[in-house]
Amino acid sequence: MIEKQRLTRFIIFAILTAMVIVFVVWRYTAIMLFSSSDEAAQHRTQGIVERGPILDRDGRILAIQTQLDTVTAWMPSVSNPEQTYNALVRVLDLDREELQRKFETRSGFFYVKRKISRSESRSMQELLSTEDLKGISLIPEYGRAYPEKKLASHVIGYAGTDNVGLLGIEYTYDKILYPPPEPGRTRYGNQLFLTIDVNLQHILEELATESFEENKPESITLIASEAKTGEILAYVSIPGFDPNTFSDFSPQERVNVPATTAYEPGSVFKVFSIASFLELGGIAPETTFFCGGSYDNVEPHINCLGYHGLVNAEEILKKSCNAGAGYASETVTEEDFYSLLTAFGFGTETGIPFPGETNGIFRNPQNWSERTKPTIAMGQEISVSALQIIQAASTFANDGVMLRPMLVKKIVSPEGKTLQEFQREPVRQVVSSHVAREILMMMESVTQSDGTAHRAAVEGMRISAKTGTAQLIDPSTGKYSEEDYVASCLALFPSDDPRIILYAAIHKPKGPSTFGGRIAAPLVGKAAEEVIRHLGIPREGDRQIDHPGRVQINVPSPIRITDTLPDLTGRPKRDLLPLYQIPGAVIEIRGEGWVSGQSPAPGTPIREGMHIVVELE
Repeated sequence: MIEKQRLTRFIIFAILTAMVIVFVVWRYTAIMLFSSSDEAAQHRTQGIVERGPILDRDGRILAIQTQLDTVTAWMPSVSNPEQTYNALVRVLDLDREELQRKFETRSGFFYVKRKISRSESRSMQELLSTEDLKGISLIPEYGRAYPEKKLASHVIGYAGTDNVGLLGIEYTYDKILYPPPEPGRTRYGNQLFLTIDVNLQHILEELATESFEENKPESITLIASEAKTGEILAYVSIPGFDPNTFSDFSPQERVNVPATTAYEPGSVFKVFSIASFLELGGIAPETTFFCGGSYDNVEPHINCLGYHGLVNAEEILKKSCNAGAGYASETVTEEDFYSLLTAFGFGTETGIPFPGETNGIFRNPQNWSERTKPTIAMGQEISVSALQIIQAASTFANDGVMLRPMLVKKIVSPEGKTLQEFQREPVRQVVSSHVAREILMMMESVTQSDGTAHRAAVEGMRISAKTGTAQLIDPSTGKYSEEDYVASCLALFPSDDPRIILYAAIHKPKGPSTFGGRIAAPLVGKAAEEVIRHLGIPREGDRQIDHPGRVQINVPSPIRITDTLPDLTGRPKRDLLPLYQIPGAVIEIRGEGWVSGQSPAPGTPIREGMHIVVELE
């Protein structure tokens, strides 16, 4: 009895197994032999997702979805492989041997070439209509287009062949722009508005490109930020790349230098050092130190740019005095100095929405040598990013409160509803408002004729600035290079109430000079001129007219026919209808627009049957 039950179970299992095998074989045969390439394409395109656009602050398109054709092959339907791949090679500019190998080794579906150009699509459509290319199809695929090409490319980044963000904003906000697909439904991604001003971005990129050609550096950074909000208006990194053809550019050209590259800032950093010493009470604005051409309290001595004699805080910045900064650093402890500079944001990311943002390099005081504190005060033995400089500088424009830099203004749904709007984001109170204002006034003196940033001065505009020239470490020797420098310049304006922060950094210049005051300051000065003009920031001497912001329009009262002819000047044609109330009058209207003349003249007694001529312009 037991053996009979076992046999029965075995027979049932064998029958079910055979049924499964028959079904799988039948289904495979049906797909391989009877399924058409159109059906396969339809199956693959279920659940379409349209990637949302990226726009500038005023809604101008920086990245948008496009539909391009992809050429596919379904090998079970290809009747003449040799003829087919020869035709495809001719139209699509493909490698013959590689395509032949695919035709010989693939047994089902594969992509011949994805997202072909418009001209290639036209050629393929003509080819398919004139030649027998069974198994070859054109299917639509969504791709990404960047109409401004290289403009702000390091901000925008790019999306790859599969429409997935791979760099920049495209990467960071990939899920916002590109929601997951749903079978049988088309989904649309959200719209992303950036803080970037396309027109200003274009202007500053042109200026940076001119400087790049003149100074032959490895790269140039130029950033313009709104001082009161932290919104970045222009984010320039030269060289750039075209996201439409990102694979044609080297990895070095695609590096987002302002966010991911850390370097010693040089004397620009003195503004944060002096602010720290003032805030900590180590020095007062009138405190003086003697510069004899070097800082002598360490061995070997640290050289200065010159022999400056007695210098106070303002003169340390104005003359970029290394010795003065070194002696001033002795008035505070290592721990307090480290704490204040950390409060300025050095040593940590700014939080900008970019992959791979650097923290910079800022060692804990436990690892400092006796040279470290005075050297950091001068802008070396610490590495920062350009974005950290912009963030730290916002402290001086906001009464000592540091703001986080912003690149995304708002996220809007496909239906036009604002989902999230980003606001000014204060990080912390770093220094007192009094110290912040003192630093701005000290920096303003640096743009005077005898200051290192005098080439950043702009006529009619009070500008606070500081330049820097930093030697870079030679990787082969571990020592400071005699050839490689970073020339930089930081500016805020107007000095009394800053609206704009500008920062330029020129990495490894090989042109006529390597000094920040000679090559970075002029770039900042030119950029400031353009920003002032573009944003309409008033200069000293400009005539300003106060206006309440309202326009009052006086609507004339209707024409009244009394004993005399009224004045019709400036009246539109429709206001002339009451003239027809005059008994027997002949009304002749010449032209279009508004009344510019009339006959008889205003005040003429009205009489029955009179002839009135009205001229309009």
